[in-house]
Amino acid sequence: MRIHSQLCFLASLLLVIHARPISQPSDKDEATAEHYLKNFYNLTDVTDQMTVDRRESSQLTEKMKEMQKFFGFKVTGKLDKETMEMMKKPRCGVPDVAKYSIFEGKPKWQTNKLTYRILNYTPDMSKDEVDKTMEKALQVWAKVTPLKFTRIYSGTADITISFATGYHGDAYPFDGPQGILAHAFAPSSGIGGDAHFDEDEFFTLRSSKGFVLFLVAAHEFGHSLGLAHSNVRGALMFPTYSFTDPDRFSLPSDDIRGIQSLYGSNRDSTLIQPEVPTAPNSCDPDLILDAVTTLRGETMFFKDSFFWRINLGMLKPHYPKTLSSFGLSSLVRNVSAAVHDKSSGKTLLFIDKVYYSYNERAKKMDRGYPQLVESGFPGMTAEVTAAHISNGYIYLYSGTNVYEFGLYSKRFLRLLKNNFFLPCY
Repeated sequence: MRIHSQLCFLASLLLVIHARPISQPSDKDEATAEHYLKNFYNLTDVTDQMTVDRRESSQLTEKMKEMQKFFGFKVTGKLDKETMEMMKKPRCGVPDVAKYSIFEGKPKWQTNKLTYRILNYTPDMSKDEVDKTMEKALQVWAKVTPLKFTRIYSGTADITISFATGYHGDAYPFDGPQGILAHAFAPSSGIGGDAHFDEDEFFTLRSSKGFVLFLVAAHEFGHSLGLAHSNVRGALMFPTYSFTDPDRFSLPSDDIRGIQSLYGSNRDSTLIQPEVPTAPNSCDPDLILDAVTTLRGETMFFKDSFFWRINLGMLKPHYPKTLSSFGLSSLVRNVSAAVHDKSSGKTLLFIDKVYYSYNERAKKMDRGYPQLVESGFPGMTAEVTAAHISNGYIYLYSGTNVYEFGLYSKRFLRLLKNNFFLPCY
């Protein structure tokens, strides 16, 4: 099998300084775009730079369109601001594909019993933390498939895990701090399945200051098992790295469909079907709601994986209902915040660092969701804990801060304290 069809080197970070909106791409921007498309969209050198301007290259235009289509942008073939900003985001180095996908040739392990071995450790974390992190990252995939992972301490493992810097023996050298985070190989003999992590990066257990090793490892192990990339925002196998609290992580449905297309589902239903939660009691004096929003004369109350609807002070019958009946993934356990825009008829539901859009007029979730909050609201990198709309602005709360955005432009305007709207005596 060809090596390039096996390799995934995670997060080739393109750290290009963003100084101003792009109205006319500079030579530097053009060079960055060309480099990006060569790495991730198989752009080849087909033009003579002495006679043909890069911007006029038909292949460059087509590859730009391919990228824009993948990320759900307006397909123009031109290097606009939105396209350039995506090219600067931390991401995995494997070429992009639509939704979940597998590598060329559909490589997979021919056994469900796999071994893994940790060769060495990062000094950023304790050995015990690394051990537990790797086990947890592998269990992400084991919970939804028949795969079983056993750790070995000597000999040859199916998945060998190591930390290294620069040239480290596989012809794909790491590039120092703030560059490639890791890479992994698709299933095969020899180096197949192995995952290497760049020791020049700073790995953490759960802090957003650095790269959460669990998130990086879980993504890489997806490639070790045969998955390529997904274009579904919020999927674990989406190309770009995004911080999520690992203690609240659950594998998105797109990733589940992908891995089960290779290995099938877990026959042990106790592992993949969590205990059905008990509906909350609306009369409980200690009840603490997760989110509340008002739409078309109704008020919706969210608690855990249930919600109520109240119209004119009367509770509608047959509630509470599950969030899945509302159109959310069955993996969603609670809504962090909700807000309704009367003019558009859309209700935004925030779950950690992703959000859904519900079309009240069509009575269904909009296609293309969930999306990362940061994608829909550039500059909002923290988890949303509350939200409301006022006078053409949308306010997203996180911790002690409130982020003000234009309701329709989604442009970040200012950072406020969360008591900004409250009287202070």
